[in-house]
Amino acid sequence: MVNRFVYLARHGEAIDDGDLSARGREQARLLGRRLASVPLTAVHHGPLSRATQTARLVTEQLPGVPVHCSEIVGDYVPPVPDLDALPAVFAQFLDGVTADEYAAGATLAADAIDQHTALSPVDTHELIITHSFLIAWFVRHALDAPAARWLGLNAANCALTVIHYRPERPPALLTFNDSSHLPAELRWTGFPPDLHV
Repeated sequence: MVNRFVYLARHGEAIDDGDLSARGREQARLLGRRLASVPLTAVHHGPLSRATQTARLVTEQLPGVPVHCSEIVGDYVPPVPDLDALPAVFAQFLDGVTADEYAAGATLAADAIDQHTALSPVDTHELIITHSFLIAWFVRHALDAPAARWLGLNAANCALTVIHYRPERPPALLTFNDSSHLPAELRWTGFPPDLHV
């Protein structure tokens, strides 16, 4: 049976959504060490500097694994079919997103799912270094939840989410937000302080 494993990781902690902080660089190095024994066939990352820098640090631990920069695993807002049906807190969170941004996000999110969940003739293990929204979108898709249900899911910096795809079976969410490779002081970054545990 052919298997596809998609490993999703949010970029390391960044300073003002720009370059990685010192903590973010250490998170990325530790994520690379965690994945060094995984038979990865490719690494994909979004084009923003925080994702690119994270990918560079992670792949220092993964010699020979091909690395690809891709807009479809970048930072954008996935589909929200009915904004009027959202709880007020989510509607406020999305206030200011334009119709063009929603349309572009819907296209990119569909392309990401199509490209990264399709089975090939051989087993694949691919790492996607991306942003919290897209990780939530993949999790929502794997669980066959309503389209807007990506809202309310958050990914910690350099935490690992793994989804298993195989023929004639629904996707299996193997891990979500696994940060066991990070020491306590590097966990839960990317979450509001009141949600740190």
